[in-house]
Amino acid sequence: MKILVCEDDAIVLKVVQLALEQEKFEVVLAKDGKQAFQQLQSANDFDLIITDIHMPYRNGDEILKWVREDQQRKTPIIMLSSDGEEEVIKLALKQGINEFLVKPVDAKDLIKKVKKLLN
Repeated sequence: MKILVCEDDAIVLKVVQLALEQEKFEVVLAKDGKQAFQQLQSANDFDLIITDIHMPYRNGDEILKWVREDQQRKTPIIMLSSDGEEEVIKLALKQGINEFLVKPVDAKDLIKKVKKLLN
């Protein structure tokens, strides 16, 4: 399974990458919204997308909109954010996010959600 991880925080990116690779997932990294769009435009074969909500150049909401509206794809998306306010979470879920994780990311919780979405 191929997973795109879009995260501008180097530590969070590494934690997510290591957790996924430990479970034998193929991981493609994007360090900002621009790289995320480049990856999505060059390869539409991702089984799952994990994206931060706040990133330079383009944010997680723009990625969600592009995947859901412009590409009409149902690829599962997990949104990451340090903003754990209930309103933010509800809005993200209403807009089409499959799961929401509050940072700092718990690797076990992440893997549990990833496996749930990919099964």
